[in-house]
Amino acid sequence: MHDEQTLLRQARAFDKEALAHIHDQYYQSIYRYLSFRVADDQTAEDLAGEVFTRFLSALRDRGAPPNTIRGWLFGAARNVLKEHYRKQRQMNWIELDDSLPGGERTPEQRLDDRAGKDELRQALAELTTEQQEVLALRFGFGLPIKEVAETVNKSEGSVKMLQVRAIAALTRRLQGVGR
Repeated sequence: MHDEQTLLRQARAFDKEALAHIHDQYYQSIYRYLSFRVADDQTAEDLAGEVFTRFLSALRDRGAPPNTIRGWLFGAARNVLKEHYRKQRQMNWIELDDSLPGGERTPEQRLDDRAGKDELRQALAELTTEQQEVLALRFGFGLPIKEVAETVNKSEGSVKMLQVRAIAALTRRLQGVGR
């Protein structure tokens, strides 16, 4: 529909169509990035919403991104995530299962799904911070290797190696090797 500079100009003028287009174009990527890093889908949705709220505030306060919408949104997502972790450490949270009973999945299937997600989150948590970041950017945010490398200030080769090692570590962990 629009190139990024035109879209950004229109967003600064609070053009509703441009703002809706930005949301539609980037929401899923932001959500996936955040869902790689937090424990539940609802929190990822809340944090993604906060990213877009900050984008609107930045437009209003004239602190909008100068050149790139995606880069600005990613930076905001990183900041929102850091703040989330900081707040979470200050509180004692217990995760509750708020799924609705019924549906087509049996309790055993839901339990297996939950166990699989928990096992994956635990395996991700055991990776290095750099590996977690690379996987979240590549598969959560959907960035190509080149953009991940620019974002984390590493060479493309380093990013590829981090990704390969992270996937290998996850595979070993999830297959029970090295437990």
